[in-house]
Amino acid sequence: MRKYLLIVLGVLTLDQVVKILVKTQMHYSERLEVTDWFYIHFIENPGMAFGLEWGGVAGKLILSIFRLIAIAAIAIWLNRSVKANAPKLQLWSIALILAGAIGNMIDSAFYGLIFDTGLTYNEEIGQWIAYGDVSQFSSGGYSGFLTGNVVDMLSFPLFEGTFPDWFPVWGGEHFKFFRPIFNLADSSISIGVAMLILFSRSKKKNTEDEAPVSSEA
Repeated sequence: MRKYLLIVLGVLTLDQVVKILVKTQMHYSERLEVTDWFYIHFIENPGMAFGLEWGGVAGKLILSIFRLIAIAAIAIWLNRSVKANAPKLQLWSIALILAGAIGNMIDSAFYGLIFDTGLTYNEEIGQWIAYGDVSQFSSGGYSGFLTGNVVDMLSFPLFEGTFPDWFPVWGGEHFKFFRPIFNLADSSISIGVAMLILFSRSKKKNTEDEAPVSSEA
């Protein structure tokens, strides 16, 4: 179990170091070019992974509670899988998913308490309001427990262009791929899920290969 907890701790440490550096060194929505297809683009996400959001502050609180439940379930899953001597690939996958879930939960639970600025929700217009200054650590905070925002910064606009006029629905509109901005915790979850899918397919294929072939007399 220790080695998988180390994976979780390692991902968490890297994730939080990057997030704190970005939040305390960059202005909101600031964009730094690393290459022509990779940018550090600082935004905050009040909702789910990859910039998805829902339901204002109330929706955010519900999502945070759901995250806590999911983390507990994944931790139990990892513990039981270790005790059952599950394959290493499966255990690595679960550990990565757990690390990513905890990483984003830390932002939601505590960033509103320890930083002086962050996205805030305006009930009158039903929108999240951005801010201009670089954030600093503060005992006052900008929101309560479980209502902080997740820091995102990884942007990969691999290519962009315009849909041809004959294209259904989006004809003539500008598009960018890959548009969502995400963080290391999101990446950890995505990699863990992808590894689980590959593991499941491999396991299914091996089971089918090992199945006895019936023969007729």
